[in-house]
Amino acid sequence: MVKALRVHQWAKNLLIFVPLVASHQWFDTEKVADGIIAFIAFSLCASTVYLLNDLLDLEDDRHHSSKCRRPFASGALDVRIGLLFAPLILVFVFLLSVLLLPINFLLVLLGYYALTLAYSFKLKRMVVVDVTTLAILYTVRIIAGGVGLELDLTFWLLAFSMFIFLSLALVKRYAELHEARSLGLNKTRGRGYYPSDLELLSSLGSSSGYMSVLVLALYINDPVTSVMYSHSEVIWLACPLILYWISRTWMITHRGLMHDDPVVFALKDKVSRITGCLFLLVFWSAI
Repeated sequence: MVKALRVHQWAKNLLIFVPLVASHQWFDTEKVADGIIAFIAFSLCASTVYLLNDLLDLEDDRHHSSKCRRPFASGALDVRIGLLFAPLILVFVFLLSVLLLPINFLLVLLGYYALTLAYSFKLKRMVVVDVTTLAILYTVRIIAGGVGLELDLTFWLLAFSMFIFLSLALVKRYAELHEARSLGLNKTRGRGYYPSDLELLSSLGSSSGYMSVLVLALYINDPVTSVMYSHSEVIWLACPLILYWISRTWMITHRGLMHDDPVVFALKDKVSRITGCLFLLVFWSAI
């Protein structure tokens, strides 16, 4: 059941704390407590989507080289358990949100759930729309953190998020297509992409990643940034770090070595963790 809920994917929902860190209010215990509640609520909500998605994708997953080992697809978990637990968890999540968090958080959560349902039923089979939707879903996590903790969200943060997560969504599709081509398939099952799209996806993905670096560079020159940071010029060091990480991620993907979701890969990969720590250290040093 834990595997079906994909608890390891909850790490993605740490994005809820990004507005807290960006606003330099990480020592506000009340907001930290609200952030933990929002994280739990969002994670459980996302888990119900995973359950539903796996139930909808049973046939496609059973024909996939790795997804066939998922609990429902392999038969390790009864389909009826998923049908029972998904609505029960969802009701608990909505009650938790209503009782302990601002109403705007619930509205964002409902929007996230509606968009993920649309993605599961239709959007994931639409070329380009699927990766754009994934980028939006990641950005919604940051928006949820902003409204849940009642913190302002900047244009720069949202723009950076959209570009970098669009790049990672394209990494995911590229990895799937690369595997399909290595198996001699003409098309990925359940998707609208062809192996011949690989070069274009690589171009789009790397360009989007580099656009996020441009957004960061423009943010450094924003007059508001110099007010928030005593040494805003230090943030320039973050640009080559992101350039390196994006380039390395795409190099690994191009070689067919991206076997995980790119976000999960970043959390497991030693070099990515070191780069992330250096990235945070740069911003801390600029304060």
